[in-house]
Amino acid sequence: MLRKIRNRIHSDEKGFTLIELLVVILIIGILAAIALPAFLGQRSKGQDSSAKSDARNLVSQIESCFTDTQDYSNCKQNSELPNTGLDLGTATGQVQVTTAALNTYVIVARSKSNNEFTITKGSNGAVTRTCTNAGSGSCLGTGTW
Repeated sequence: MLRKIRNRIHSDEKGFTLIELLVVILIIGILAAIALPAFLGQRSKGQDSSAKSDARNLVSQIESCFTDTQDYSNCKQNSELPNTGLDLGTATGQVQVTTAALNTYVIVARSKSNNEFTITKGSNGAVTRTCTNAGSGSCLGTGTW
């Protein structure tokens, strides 16, 4: 047996055995199984980051509108918020604003990973940020962002 292995090593036969190829394929499969969930999680986090950015940008637009009108309730329609560049609405991937009183507002951004990111300005001027986790991504556990 040892002689056959030694002869094979010294002969001109070159290439990989079936076992060697199967081991390489198995290793590639294991690495792919480990890496794939991490890559899918990054997509959800990117979608959540986009929604957070939209919410913060709408806060800037609302505060700018408030500077002109001195009333948040005048800053909730497309006509009062021209050229925001934001997709306004209630569907996933969109952001909306609700004004309840003279000096309060609620902004809700819905990410494509089905998470909702909310920025609320209360009557005392305090701003809070909360999120609800309907999918995966960056709203995990704490409910704040």
